[in-house]
Amino acid sequence: MAAPASEDVQISIRNENKEEKAKYRQRAQWLRAAVLGANDGLVSVASLMMGVGSVKQDVKAMLLAGFAGLVAGACSMAIGEFVSVCTQRDIQAAHIKREEAAPKTQGEANEEEEEELPNPGQAAIASALAFSVGAAAPLLAAVFIDNHKIRLMVVAVVATSALMVFGGLGALLGKTPLLKSTVRVVFGGWLAMALTFGLTKLIGSGAMQI
Repeated sequence: MAAPASEDVQISIRNENKEEKAKYRQRAQWLRAAVLGANDGLVSVASLMMGVGSVKQDVKAMLLAGFAGLVAGACSMAIGEFVSVCTQRDIQAAHIKREEAAPKTQGEANEEEEEELPNPGQAAIASALAFSVGAAAPLLAAVFIDNHKIRLMVVAVVATSALMVFGGLGALLGKTPLLKSTVRVVFGGWLAMALTFGLTKLIGSGAMQI
């Protein structure tokens, strides 16, 4: 009788380890997606505000552009994530149905897959919230500053600081080199803001002359 009891304990421990690993993977995926979503919100809205600020000195114009970017981006992220996760869920569900007639070992694996099926609603809400959190940083940085040049500088500094934080978090969650990942994220954000600022200023100046 001792042997079966020992086997039951080992099976129980293995099942617990599998559950813990599955939960860890899910948490890591959600956290990584949240960091990436916040980074997208930050870069998108900061770049939009810098672009508008290159041709408009009015703080209201920058804030309205940033707020519109926040709402539009959050909605776009939520819809895109919902559709994407629905498609992923349909694919996984179809795969599970095809495996239902398989042996017991595969049947147990299917049960684990059913538990790990993603939730489209949660993914959509998480993406929208993450994008909004990132987008709020440059908006809050600019709202109380009247001087146009100082406002642009503060938005750039706040965006850079937030990019460093998001880059570091992404590196820790993805288990990639910290410095390399952070520099890559910061450089990408700078490039997006610089291109938006320069091209908008160029096109805006030409439109004013016409």
